[in-house]
Amino acid sequence: MLKLAVIGKDVSKSDSAKMHTFDMRGLGSDCSYELISCPAEQFDAQAERLLREYDAFNVTIPYKLTVIPHLKRLEGDAAVFGAVNTVVGGVGYNTDGLGFALMLENSGIDPAGRRVLVLGAGGAGRSVVKKLLDAGAQVEVYDLNRDSAAAVCAEFSGARALDAVVPEDRFLIVNVTGVGMHKTEGISPVGADVLARCEAAVDLIYYPRKSEFLRIAESLGKPIVNGEGMLFYQAYYADCIVLGRTPRAEEAKALFEQYREVYKG
Repeated sequence: MLKLAVIGKDVSKSDSAKMHTFDMRGLGSDCSYELISCPAEQFDAQAERLLREYDAFNVTIPYKLTVIPHLKRLEGDAAVFGAVNTVVGGVGYNTDGLGFALMLENSGIDPAGRRVLVLGAGGAGRSVVKKLLDAGAQVEVYDLNRDSAAAVCAEFSGARALDAVVPEDRFLIVNVTGVGMHKTEGISPVGADVLARCEAAVDLIYYPRKSEFLRIAESLGKPIVNGEGMLFYQAYYADCIVLGRTPRAEEAKALFEQYREVYKG
């Protein structure tokens, strides 16, 4: 049995254990999966322990960059994004972008040639911006930290940093800020005036299932998508890395449908 875990500042409400355990069984393996909430001052010691004692582990907010000095090297998207969400054998990977792209595809959202606003320029925001550009979207980025937005746009050519968000016609708005969960539950990073002018809204938050951002968008008649699909798909891609298995989009879709039947039915 594989010994796995996720580490983050507060993973007490995370669905990661449920998803990875389900995935692994669907892929013909089995695992134990631990949720490790860790304050910043304990992270270095915990990371070294995980590297010694676990077959692999996942990394979430706010340690996707903090973990890098503990690793041998970065592969694939982790090297592109400079952020890690999966560690196997001391090597860092990032499956967030793959999970986001498949979530959009399975939700029938095609951003090619369309104007998309990304709220947030942190680690996940960078993944989202890169995948949207890869898909041919016209990407705008806003972050309260203007330097962060400017840095992402400088890194990924074609994206444009905004100094402020004003109501304008857009195809899609993606909330990657984290505003709407934990202590900010019930708060939206933008108001109804901005959301009224978009065609669809995506929030990477999956708990609560319907953030205030999505609630407002839905009340305005917009199609909404929460981050559960992205979480599941990035977990699937991560588990394929752990198992040395070639991922298949159709397999991922089928597993997600089965997962939702089991846990949402």
